[in-house]
Amino acid sequence: MAAEGDDVELTRDDEDDHDLLTYGEAGVRLQQEIRGLRVRIEELRDQGGAPLRQAEARLLQLEEAFERNRRQPINDENFEAFFGYKGEARRNT
Repeated sequence: MAAEGDDVELTRDDEDDHDLLTYGEAGVRLQQEIRGLRVRIEELRDQGGAPLRQAEARLLQLEEAFERNRRQPINDENFEAFFGYKGEARRNT
């Protein structure tokens, strides 16, 4: 099952603090893992069995995480609720 919009290549923002796991970085990592797992599932299709079922279950979990990540961007409106203090998002993601 393809997650909506996962065919769009996500990119890392050069201005992100790379010591933090940002929504953008998490999205990129999830997308990479999903794509790799889809390739692995195709390799396992002929064999079937437990490894295929495990990979398919993992793919479903990753796709759900990808969708959650896309629905929860930090923007100026929800900044305070997320961080607990007033401020503005460096950029609306």
